[in-house]
Amino acid sequence: MEHLHSTEAAVGALRAIAGEYEREITVAHDIGADRTSRRSAAGVGVTTDADGSLPHEAFVELGGSPRISVRLYPDDDALIAVEGVECHDVPRDSVPAFVRSVLGGLAYVKGRRFPPGYWLIVPLPGDETYKELIPMISLTPWLNARVR
Repeated sequence: MEHLHSTEAAVGALRAIAGEYEREITVAHDIGADRTSRRSAAGVGVTTDADGSLPHEAFVELGGSPRISVRLYPDDDALIAVEGVECHDVPRDSVPAFVRSVLGGLAYVKGRRFPPGYWLIVPLPGDETYKELIPMISLTPWLNARVR
């Protein structure tokens, strides 16, 4: 797995994947502790971290189906949403493999009758797998087509 040292490196990897799968990509950058969503260490109105660096967060959306968005946090993790199903605390280094797994058709939905529920399953290289509960009302056509 590639080690992504920065938000910018992760955005670059996502741009490359979007190109491979012929997806449109939009990227919004939030730079500075006053603009990022999760900076408990910085004070109000402070733009730099204690070490003088500028925290950098990015929000990436991929066009087409399935709908995928990625919020890359300055703390080396990300929130990835697939068709509105949120997968929290994905390590930044795992983001490209996660998105590639979804776009490459490896991700699927597992359902069970009792207790009733559906899970989005996203396998990554190695033995890493993400499982996220899908709220019953949000089984979109893309998710529904992947139920096993």
